[in-house]
Amino acid sequence: MKTFIFLPPVSKPTGGVTVLRQLADILHQAGRETFLVARDKGGWRPAGLADAAPVIEWQDLRLTGADLWLVPEGWVNALSPGLFAGSQCLSYVQNWAYLFSSMPDGVDWHSLPVEFLAVSDPVARFIKESTCKDAPVLRPGIDRTIFHAPAAKPRGKVNVAYMPRKNKALAEQIRAIFDHRCGGCEVNWLPIEGLDAHGVAEVLRSAHIFLATGFPEGCPLPPLEAMGCGCLPVGFTGFGGWDYMRSMRSTPRFTPWVPLREVPWSGNGMWCADGDVLDAAMSLGEAVDLFNANDPSLDEALAAGQATADAYSLEEQRLAVLALWDSL
Repeated sequence: MKTFIFLPPVSKPTGGVTVLRQLADILHQAGRETFLVARDKGGWRPAGLADAAPVIEWQDLRLTGADLWLVPEGWVNALSPGLFAGSQCLSYVQNWAYLFSSMPDGVDWHSLPVEFLAVSDPVARFIKESTCKDAPVLRPGIDRTIFHAPAAKPRGKVNVAYMPRKNKALAEQIRAIFDHRCGGCEVNWLPIEGLDAHGVAEVLRSAHIFLATGFPEGCPLPPLEAMGCGCLPVGFTGFGGWDYMRSMRSTPRFTPWVPLREVPWSGNGMWCADGDVLDAAMSLGEAVDLFNANDPSLDEALAAGQATADAYSLEEQRLAVLALWDSL
C-alpha cells in the first residue's frame, strides 16, 4: 500500500501542515512508500530535512485502488482523485471547526466512502456526534529537543508570552482587563510572531506564563510547547485542548461537558471557557500572583506540564503512526 498525503496550498508551514509533514516523514523513514502531494507550485514546500518524504505535483498524481489517499479536513474537493480511483480515503480532522466548512452542495459525509482520523479525543467525539462515524485518534508531536525547560527562569518581573495572531482582538481585551484589574502591576509581555520553532522556544523559555487565546482548536500545539519550555499556561482550550488540558484548581470555574479521558498527569494550567475574556484576565492575575509569591503549587503544575509534553513527544507520535498504519 502506497500512502499519498495532500499538502494544502499554503504560503508558510502552519501547525497543521507541519503535522502532515511529520506523518509523511515517519512513514517514509520506516520504509513505507509515502508521498506528499502539492497542489500549488507557488506554495510552501518542505525542504532542508534529511530522509524526508518525497513531494510530487498534483498533476503527476496517479492513484490506484491499492493506495491510501489522506486529505486534511476542510479540503473535501481534494478527496476526488482517491474517490475516482477507488483508493482508501481518509480525512484527517485536525480542527473540528472545519469538518463541514467546504462540503459541496448535495454532498454529505454519509454519502462519501471516506473514513476519519481525529487529532485528539475531543475531535473524535465531535466526529462521532456529528457524523455517526468512529475515528481513530492520531495525536501530533512536539520536538522535545527544541521545546525543553531552562535550568531556571529569569528573576524579576513575570514574563507573559502570547501569540497575537490567535484571536488578536480578544488577546488585547484580556491584556486591557488584566492591566485595569491589577492596578498597574507590571509584567513583561512577550509577543510571539514571525519566528521559527527555535525562536518560539527561546521566547517560551524566558517566559513564566503562556496566555493561550486560540480557539477553535483540534489539539493545540502552542500550549504544549509552552509546557515543554517550563511555562504555566493560562487561557482558552479550543475544545480540542481538553485532550491534555487539566485544571490545577481544586474547584475549576469552568469544566467541559464532554467526559475527559484518563491521563497520568495532574492539573497543568488554568483553563477558561473559549471567549471568556474576564475569566482569562482573572486567571492570568492569579497566575502572576503565584509566581510573585513563589507558591508551592506551581511546582506540581509545572511538573505536570513536563509530563504532558513528554506524552506528546515526536517518539510517541512515531510509535502511534506506525501502529495505526499497521492496522489499516
